[in-house]
Amino acid sequence: MTTATTPLTDVRPAGTDEARAVRLTRVAIVVAVLAAWEITARSGLLYRDVVPSLLLIARALGRLLIEPGFYANLGVTSGEVALAILIGGGAGIAVGILLGTNPLLRRAYEPLLHYLGPTPKIIFFPLLIMWFGVGPGSKVAMGALSSFFPVAISVAAAMREINTVLIRVGLSFRLNVGQMIAKIYLPAMRAPVVNGLRIGLGVAIIGTLLAETKLANQGLGYAVIQTYATFDMPRMYALLIVVFLLAVGINAVLGRYTELRGAAGPSPDAR
Repeated sequence: MTTATTPLTDVRPAGTDEARAVRLTRVAIVVAVLAAWEITARSGLLYRDVVPSLLLIARALGRLLIEPGFYANLGVTSGEVALAILIGGGAGIAVGILLGTNPLLRRAYEPLLHYLGPTPKIIFFPLLIMWFGVGPGSKVAMGALSSFFPVAISVAAAMREINTVLIRVGLSFRLNVGQMIAKIYLPAMRAPVVNGLRIGLGVAIIGTLLAETKLANQGLGYAVIQTYATFDMPRMYALLIVVFLLAVGINAVLGRYTELRGAAGPSPDAR
């Protein structure tokens, strides 16, 4: 009598294979972009100094990272962006909560946020210079103005999605406004707030750098425009790479925070 045996198979979680495929796809995209850049640089189709080779950019990046002046400019821009997202993001959260809790204000003012949100904020820079001067104040104001709208719109929309049972529970316990915000509103819309801040951070960086390219004597935007003026393209691309990596790194940290908080347990509105 023979007994049929079932061969053992390697059972892998579907999530592991999917995560590996995502990583491989990302690596493939990066490699393809770098290869296309290098082929273009060597082909002679474009002026060589406009599209320098990856080796020249890498050398410029190495020299950049050992220069004290670079870190001074980096510190100036980082401080301006941090202050801008603190002011603009904080104001956006406050306005979003206010619009979400007051139907009259929401109907009156939320359309204005959607109308003004896509407007290029650089057109307000001359006014900001007159109000805050030519120093860091106008750059911070530019970044804060840029980051305010995506945060406010995201929070206002998230407020409408909060489970009304949670709000009634908070009111039944006679929570004041501060307690409602800290214990009900913010925990219930944690992911939308973080995502709004991620978008706000990106536009705050853009707004601050644009302001620095227009009128400044320090900061990464000023350094970029100086390299362009001297036609030092490898150094300019090295600076842009640094800005890009910093923005990606900060967004990755915020995204990881959202994932970890989500894995720790469902949000209050899902319980």
